[in-house]
Amino acid sequence: MTRKLWEKNTKADRQVERFTIGKDREMDLYLAKYDILGSMAHITMLQSVGLLARDEWQSLTDALKELFTLAAEGRFIIEEDVEDVHSQVELMLTRRLGDTGKKIHSGRSRNDQILLDLKLFTRAQIREIVHLTSTLFDTLVAQSNRYREVLMPGYTHLQIAMPSSFGLWFGAYAESLTDDLQLMLAAYRICNRNPLGSAAGYGSSFPLNRSLTTTLLGFDALNYNVVYAQMGRGKMERTVACAMGGIAATLARLAMDACLFNSQNFGFISLPDCYTTGSSIMPHKKNPDVFELTRAKCNRLQALPQQIAAITNNLPSGYFRDMQVVKEIFLPSFDELKDCLQMTARMMHEVKIHEQILDDEKYSLLFSVEEVNRLVLEGIPFRDAYRQVGLAIESGQFKPHRQIAHTHEGSIGNLCNEQITQLHRQTVQAFEFEKVSEAEQKLLTS
Repeated sequence: MTRKLWEKNTKADRQVERFTIGKDREMDLYLAKYDILGSMAHITMLQSVGLLARDEWQSLTDALKELFTLAAEGRFIIEEDVEDVHSQVELMLTRRLGDTGKKIHSGRSRNDQILLDLKLFTRAQIREIVHLTSTLFDTLVAQSNRYREVLMPGYTHLQIAMPSSFGLWFGAYAESLTDDLQLMLAAYRICNRNPLGSAAGYGSSFPLNRSLTTTLLGFDALNYNVVYAQMGRGKMERTVACAMGGIAATLARLAMDACLFNSQNFGFISLPDCYTTGSSIMPHKKNPDVFELTRAKCNRLQALPQQIAAITNNLPSGYFRDMQVVKEIFLPSFDELKDCLQMTARMMHEVKIHEQILDDEKYSLLFSVEEVNRLVLEGIPFRDAYRQVGLAIESGQFKPHRQIAHTHEGSIGNLCNEQITQLHRQTVQAFEFEKVSEAEQKLLTS
C-alpha cells in the first residue's frame, strides 16, 4: 500500500479513508495537467533560490514534461491507494528519480497546490467559455442582421404590446452575452492571481520567490497576503460561478423564448427535426427537447453560487476540508455550460424564421402606439391622441397603419449591431489570454 504524504506510523482506517477522500481521485483528473504545470514553475523557482541543484531541476523538469503529455492526452491515472493528484505526481517522480523526487514539495503545502491547480484549471475553462460565448454571439448578430426587416410581436405581461423584429430579438441576446462577459472578465481578474507560496496559509521560512512563479505561470499578480490566499478558496469558485450563472441565465431565457415561439400557438419559428423528439403516443409531436434541457441545465447552473456559499459562508480563516466538496460541484459545471453554449449556437444558426407573422389580423392592435405617435406628429396632444385611438379600439373601428419608422439607436430601424460587436470584441481582448498562453508554452519548452 502506498504511504500517504502526511502519514507517519499510524495507518488510516479504511472506512474513514473512503469517506474523507470522497471523489478526490475522480475530480483531480480535471486538475492533473495543471498540477504538473504548477510543479514545473515551483521547481524552477526552487532552483533559482538554491533549494534544488541545476541537475536536479533538469531531471525533474524532463520527468514533469513527460507527465504533462500523459495528462494532456488523457492517459494520466491516479492509482487506487493514492489520495490525490499531488500525491500521484510526487509518487511517480520518486519512483523515477529517487530522493530528488521527494524534494519537489519544499516550500509547498497541498493547500496552496490545490489553490493553484484550481486557478490554472479555471482560467483555462474561462477561456473556452469566452470562445464559445463569442461563437454564439457571432451567430446571433449574423441572424439579427439577416432578419432585421422581419417583424414579430413584442409582448408585455404576455399580451401583445408593440411591433418588434427578429433583428431586435436576436440582437438583444447578443448584447446580453456581451454584458455577461463583462462579469466574467471581473471573475477572471480574481481568478488570475497567484496563490503559490502561501503554503498552508501562513507562508514559509524558505526564501521563496513568489514573483517568479507569478511570471512563469502568466498570472496578472500575486495573492499577496498568505492568509487571504487561503481564504480565497471558495471565494474564487463562487465568483466564477456567479459569472457562469450570468451566461446561463441568458441561455435559459433564450431557450424559454424559443420553446414558446416554436409552439403552434405562437408559430414564430421552426426547429430542424434533428433538434426535436417525438411522442410515444402522439404521432404529430415534435418536442423542443434540446431547448428544454438547455433551460433546465442553465437554471441548475444559476444555483451553483448559492451551493458554494452554503458550504463556505460560515468558515473562519484557514483551511478546512469542507472545500473538498466544492470541487465536486464546481469542476464538472464547466462542461455543462460549454455543452449548452455549443448546442444553442447550433440551434440559433439553423432555426427557421416565419416571415409573415404580422399578416394575421389578431396582431392588428400591435400598431396602436404607432397610430398614437402618428397623430402626435400631426399636432394632436399625446393624451388626446391616446384617447382617440383607445375609443376607436373599444368601438371596433381601429384600422392600423402597418408602416413603422423607428430610427433611434437600438430600435428596429437602427439595431446598433456594429457598436455591440465592437463592445464585445473589446471585452474579449481585455482577457489577454495570449499572455497566459505564451507563459505556459515557455514553461513547457524551456
